[in-house]
Amino acid sequence: MISRIRPIAAVVLSALLLALLVPTASPGAGAPGSLEYAVKATYLLKFTRFIVWPQAALGTGESFNICILGSDPFDGTLNQVVSGEEVAGRRISVQRLEREPAPGACQVLYIGQHEGRPRFTEEPGSAVLTIGEGSDFVRNGGMIGFVIDNRRVTFDINWRAAETSGLKLSSGLLTVARTVIR
Repeated sequence: MISRIRPIAAVVLSALLLALLVPTASPGAGAPGSLEYAVKATYLLKFTRFIVWPQAALGTGESFNICILGSDPFDGTLNQVVSGEEVAGRRISVQRLEREPAPGACQVLYIGQHEGRPRFTEEPGSAVLTIGEGSDFVRNGGMIGFVIDNRRVTFDINWRAAETSGLKLSSGLLTVARTVIR
């Protein structure tokens, strides 16, 4: 089993490192459809390969839900990136939400810059991967925050928040993060 996992982890780690090397269009890029958000969409998919959700958090549904709370900066790119992909044997579905989702509705929750973090994600055992923008996002309890560093998309991780929620992050993900809060 371990010999099979190592090559898979190497491929996924290589993809994450490649994404780190892809420069953004410009330091202030962020317009829907930009290269910056294409890289971030790829990261959203790749993150799911480095995280283990408790079985209860996956629910009984047929889909694995990546939810976007607030305005969608990906402009359809995320749908293209996850098309045909699965997590834990479930087809990935992208949901766009204007208000806080019900607990258990999302396995990954991307929180737009002008949105607050839903209260239920602060509860121990919520098992929802919260992703947002900026290093302040992780300092304020979010789990992964995208950061532009030297014109490249990278990310910070709040390991403590992820562990408290019941998610297990692989050491490979922690290794490629810019900063890890423990």
